[in-house]
Amino acid sequence: MAKELGHARAMTTILAAQAAEARTKGEALIRTADRLLCESWNERMWADGEPIDPSPTIDQAVNGGYPWLEIECSRCRTKRDVDLASLRHPSTTFVHDLASRLRCSKCAKANRRPPATLLQLVQRPRQAAPET
Repeated sequence: MAKELGHARAMTTILAAQAAEARTKGEALIRTADRLLCESWNERMWADGEPIDPSPTIDQAVNGGYPWLEIECSRCRTKRDVDLASLRHPSTTFVHDLASRLRCSKCAKANRRPPATLLQLVQRPRQAAPET
């Protein structure tokens, strides 16, 4: 019985290590898949010029290394970068659903609220001050 208990304890350690290794590999594969999804969406946005459905979710964009969304005001054509991680939207929200929710702060001062045009997901902001 003692021999079997020792064997069982050794197996728990081995299996726990294998589980941790598999989890690490799985998380890396998911990050790669999310990155490729963002790159694919950017290419389709560039080719078609409009928000494409389906798009990555906010979580997928952030996990894939594209935590910023470049937008343009449909009225004044001002470009801004939006930090997706700081948005007050559920992380399961699709990026293309943000088009009707994001507004230009410059036009808001003039009492106008035109919707934003989504351009692409980016890895780093172009500007220091993101817009939400």
